[in-house]
Amino acid sequence: MPGGSDRIPPGAVRTNPSFEPGGATVTGTTLKERVAALAAHQHGVVARRQLLELGVSGSAIDRRLKSGGLRRLHAGIYLLGPLEADRAPEMGAVLVGGPDAVLSHMNAMELWGMSRVEAPRPIHVTLPGYDRRERPGIVFHRVDQLAEDERDTIDAIPVTSPARTIVDLAGTLASRELERALAVAEREGLVTNEELAHLPDRYPRRHGIPVLRGLLRELTDRHFTRSEAERRCLTLLRTADLPRPHTNVSVGPYELDLFWPKEGVAVEVDGWEHHSSRGRFEADRRKDNWLRARGIEVIRLSWDQITRRSTATAVQVGQVLALARAGSRPGRDEDRHGGN
Repeated sequence: MPGGSDRIPPGAVRTNPSFEPGGATVTGTTLKERVAALAAHQHGVVARRQLLELGVSGSAIDRRLKSGGLRRLHAGIYLLGPLEADRAPEMGAVLVGGPDAVLSHMNAMELWGMSRVEAPRPIHVTLPGYDRRERPGIVFHRVDQLAEDERDTIDAIPVTSPARTIVDLAGTLASRELERALAVAEREGLVTNEELAHLPDRYPRRHGIPVLRGLLRELTDRHFTRSEAERRCLTLLRTADLPRPHTNVSVGPYELDLFWPKEGVAVEVDGWEHHSSRGRFEADRRKDNWLRARGIEVIRLSWDQITRRSTATAVQVGQVLALARAGSRPGRDEDRHGGN
């Protein structure tokens, strides 16, 4: 949400949404201090128009350019000092666009933390209106207007909101990449379920909306409680005439969703977040390795496997149980119930 949303990615800093001198608070008793404060607020980047508004003369700007105190990033956009901050290119690109411009598309995706990789160049900026400016290294996306709830600010950089970013990405990303971005946005609380549900209706003519609508339908299908997943899985096992497992069994430091202690077989049900969370993936692998070291075979089932590929899933579980019974070794039950 504009300027005041709490939905920021880990490590980001919420700042005043206005980076123009007329809106941002520029402190300092001297002109030099005010310029330094503005640059510090904007990742070391200042616009000529901003310097003029602060009271720096055009001739003084030109002298600083010649002496190296200012370095040209784009026409009318400068770096203050010898070093370039990590986000200087993004801030510079938005400053080129002017007060109404926002970072967007892949660059917004990275800024919000919805991407695991650095966004490629050129930098994408969305600009309301019909300005025809072109700058090397910047791609401008022109729109009639951006609503207030389509704008946000992260680390002092104006950026499209998470929901608007997802809509923009729907027209450019492959389905799998878009699915991952959706999962991260939902897991991190960047978007609400209500916002996601209304995106296709709000942007019915945008390119990529059919793909987005399909992914949102899958997302809705995959929202299930642990008890619901267990219930459906138990129904599946009963229908297939497989032995009934114990549920929610503690084994050492872990709790197993479904467990056959005699066979040493466990079923774990993976939710939507399993597809996108690196931390969840690694935690699951540690759990599986710990259990297997104690003679427990782990089967991981997705919601899709339980509800849409139930026959194949029942066959898989049945085969693992049969193999475990055929090769079971006496004396392992104690280990399987938590021996260390």
